Amino acid sequence: MVEEMIRTWAPDDFWQVAQPLIPAQPVRRQGGGKRRADDRAVLAAIVYLVQAGCSWWKLPTQMFGISRSTAHRRFTQWTADGLWERLHQQFLHRLGVVSEIDWSRAMVDSIAVRAEKGGISRGQTRSTAANPAARSMYCVTAVVYR
Repeated sequence: MVEEMIRTWAPDDFWQVAQPLIPAQPVRRQGGGKRRADDRAVLAAIVYLVQAGCSWWKLPTQMFGISRSTAHRRFTQWTADGLWERLHQQFLHRLGVVSEIDWSRAMVDSIAVRAEKGGISRGQTRSTAANPAARSMYCVTAVVYR
């Protein structure tokens, strides 16, 4: 069942793209210790987590044969190493090669690219703020009874 779940959430074609992009396993100086969890199992667990929208605590560890802490630790390491960006770029490249993306219709959105505060100053601009009187509190009854 574990192997079936891993192949379901990290299919062979997906794994062939992801495997070369995953950072190499660090060498332990003293050797020994526990055997490193399988990268494909961890990737499958992370994909499951993202697709299911569940929290780390609800990750069904028996389904993938890894612990929650291992999945979270590896996710953090891979995020710091930029794996997700490289994986995204690789899939975009592959889709572009087989003409599955029309780049002429692409757009950039502020969610994808952060807008810099301040921007480029092009000189003096007129204030677009409302009239100061309009921002103050105004009460019709106060005017009538004065």
